Amino acid sequence: MQIVSSIATMQRLAGRWRQERRRLGFVPTMGYLHEGHLSLVKRARQAAGSRGKVVVSIYVNPTQFAPSEDLSRYPRDLKRDLSLLRGAGADAVFTPDDQTMYPDKAGAAFSTYVVEEQLSQVMEGAARPTHFRGVTTVVAKLFHIVQPDVAVFGQKDFQQAAVLARMVRDLNFPVRLIVAPTRRERDGLAMSSRNTFLDAEQRAQAVILFHALRAAAAAVKKKPQPSARLKADLKKFITAAPLARLDYIAFFDPATLQPVTPVRRGTQMALAVFFGKTRLIDNATL
Repeated sequence: MQIVSSIATMQRLAGRWRQERRRLGFVPTMGYLHEGHLSLVKRARQAAGSRGKVVVSIYVNPTQFAPSEDLSRYPRDLKRDLSLLRGAGADAVFTPDDQTMYPDKAGAAFSTYVVEEQLSQVMEGAARPTHFRGVTTVVAKLFHIVQPDVAVFGQKDFQQAAVLARMVRDLNFPVRLIVAPTRRERDGLAMSSRNTFLDAEQRAQAVILFHALRAAAAAVKKKPQPSARLKADLKKFITAAPLARLDYIAFFDPATLQPVTPVRRGTQMALAVFFGKTRLIDNATL
């Protein structure tokens, strides 16, 4: 497994593999890997094929964090991550630093961003107004650097995957996106690097996100539900967990991300809940 930190070296490596007609699979991550990430690596390996190569990036991207968010305390353990990726069969790991990705040369600061203007305006985009500008910009840069044929993302970040799919379509990136299923702990909590921030009591109550998704699915299985009433019922359900603080619940069309009412089978649901300073998200098709 090759560990690469410079853009030029990564581009040369990717270019050589392309000359050898090897299919490139790519998994962008912010590190502190868990089984959910490793499942994406395995999916990228499948998509790349027996002669293909798999690249994983590890980079905690500062432009997708607001000043009040958890950039400085975001968990990092590169040594552990590299060990896990060796076991998962990654061929290369791209580990740039901030100066590499957002250079400030002779006072000429980085000033070019990629902005998606429709799908990024709701849910996470409304709660974190600068977030998706950072996501689309860094992923566009990574696509140019790694030059993948296929890139794999997790369904836990449903809106992120939709925004990136629109970026790929609108800007004609020659890459196919795969959205892999959310991996969950045994009790249903979606795997996330941020779960490490939870103390024991918060962790026990965090499963309320998964239970809320199941409760909504059970409600619409019987008959369509008015969205306002279902949101109110779920808010009571979630805040019955004493440490939970609801950020939002959304019911939307999975293709357009626009709100829907009534809520029926096939509707997509997403929610965000705080436990202390830790903000968790989840989603499901009802």
